[in-house]
Amino acid sequence: VLISLISSCGRCRFCKKGMFSHCLTGGWLLGNSIDGTQAEYVRIPFADTGLYLLPPDADDEAMVMLSCILPTGLECGALNGQVKPGDVVAIIGAGPVGLATLLTAQLYSPAEIIMIDIDDNRLEAARSFGATKVVNSSDGKAVERIMALTQAAGVDVAIEAVGLRATFDICQAIIVPGGRIANAGVHGKPVEFHLERLWASNITLTTRLVDAGTTPMLLRMVQSGRLDAKKLISHRFQLSEIIKAYDTFANASKQHALKVVLKNAK
Repeated sequence: VLISLISSCGRCRFCKKGMFSHCLTGGWLLGNSIDGTQAEYVRIPFADTGLYLLPPDADDEAMVMLSCILPTGLECGALNGQVKPGDVVAIIGAGPVGLATLLTAQLYSPAEIIMIDIDDNRLEAARSFGATKVVNSSDGKAVERIMALTQAAGVDVAIEAVGLRATFDICQAIIVPGGRIANAGVHGKPVEFHLERLWASNITLTTRLVDAGTTPMLLRMVQSGRLDAKKLISHRFQLSEIIKAYDTFANASKQHALKVVLKNAK
């Protein structure tokens, strides 16, 4: 089986709409309202409707990437942003979710994908993952650079993958009339929506939790080799080294960490 963060009863009105994250009796449980899954064995609520069966030859490490970040990047980023062939896309945040968005957005053949972050190491990773241009935003001049890269036109799709006011502001400043802003980042504080500038721009703003409804499709893409999920992994540790693994991820910039995988010794 493949563990997802989402548990689904499969019967309530949200499940019937495919919004499994809002299931009335399940939803976003693991790591949210109940403990997470860093253990040898995990008891999963609604396992009969909330898990996916893996093929026997599935690569365990690649499958871990399907449990959260790849469906998040696809659903909350690329699909909510309605990425289309020929679009100019900006992804603000080159962390694991932003990079997963980068990988999955390429499935829809955009003309350009501009990656924005404050970490040069992650921007280099983004370039190796397929970003056509990268912008370091640490000096506060990201908007000017993006507008210069797009001949002052802006971008068709801006995907926010951090969850900060500053990164949401970048999205609002670079979106073209008729463009789409997809919020994938988790916001813990309020942001300011500049309706005084955008009221006449016909933009679309979307938000969502990952529902993991795209997991079967992503699984097929990984199995066929069309999507290299293991590219997201930078470090591997044994389960007994979990403290070291957390320290590595906590110092992601210094350690050049993307996704950290825990392996159970056999």
